[in-house]
Amino acid sequence: MTAEQQALRMSVRGVLSRHTADRSIADVTESSAGDDAELWQVLCGQIGVAGLAVPERFGGLGAGLGEVHVVLDELGRTLTPTPMLGCAVLAGQAVLHAEDEAACRRILPDLVSGELLAALAWTDQYGDWDPHRPAYSATKAGRLTGEAHYVLDVHLADVLLVAAGTSEGVRLFEVDPRGAGVRRRPVTTVDLTRRLGVVVLDQALGRQLGGVNPLERVRDIACVALSAEQVGAAARALELTVAHALTRVQFGRPIGGFQAIAHRLADLHVVVESARSLSYAAVSSLDSDAPEAHLLAAGAAVHCAEALEQVTAEMIQLHGGIGITWEHDAHRYFKRAHGAAHLFGHPRAHLARLAEAVVDAEVSNA
Repeated sequence: MTAEQQALRMSVRGVLSRHTADRSIADVTESSAGDDAELWQVLCGQIGVAGLAVPERFGGLGAGLGEVHVVLDELGRTLTPTPMLGCAVLAGQAVLHAEDEAACRRILPDLVSGELLAALAWTDQYGDWDPHRPAYSATKAGRLTGEAHYVLDVHLADVLLVAAGTSEGVRLFEVDPRGAGVRRRPVTTVDLTRRLGVVVLDQALGRQLGGVNPLERVRDIACVALSAEQVGAAARALELTVAHALTRVQFGRPIGGFQAIAHRLADLHVVVESARSLSYAAVSSLDSDAPEAHLLAAGAAVHCAEALEQVTAEMIQLHGGIGITWEHDAHRYFKRAHGAAHLFGHPRAHLARLAEAVVDAEVSNA
């Protein structure tokens, strides 16, 4: 990491530390929307997290996805609920890649400042996140009908970005969440740190953005961004487990001194570091538009999800009895692992993407 990225990491960690001082993850998880908004304003106002990957001409900092990755890594460590993934990454990048200059100038400056929150409504109840099969259909008059699920932070959104099928293909639309024909409802999730909802549109009026389908690029960005969260969570889960192994005494010695436990922890360290390497390689390829970006995005989606699932399962096992109590944070990391693994599509779908990308790369090389 560059010196600037290291400084960014420490700045975000400092803000999160102050925000969560004397508060457990349970307190943060069960916080009100007002608490989330206060933290988001600090992150946007003091650090500019929402504008890291937004060009300067639209009010952003013009840094890159690598800097966004650093922020998400830190947010993943503490499982802090913020609109970073849903608003700054999904919605913000969807607007950017819709190739609509006027829409970027209208939406992005307020999104960057934290004054506006946007949500991207895309997939149906099966959660495939297929770029060519959106949950909505649109008429020529811009009337949208359908039902999208797994919409991140929809309860906070000031504007909805809706992926819909048109006669010309899949396009992005801007919709007022308070307009006629729009219904939003939150859903109860296993992972209480991830706030999802459903958006039902019934002949709701939408404003088309651009003339291209940005979703394939956005899906790659989203999967890689999510992998940063997963790496951060996995690293913190391992830290907590190592700390427990060094202080939990059994048979007159810390359990971390037993060879079987030490070997399991060493294996987890390898898993976390390999996931981190792949995740950061994937975001680097996206930032540089490398030809292997699609391949690495699919690989990160699979490997980082599996890494977090493995680490959190071992976290519960190595914590023994306290690892299964509601008061301990182990189950929160475990739930984040399994919820995140399916957020942007089933792991098998990513494996299929990975296989297709490998075949395409070999054909191109041949």
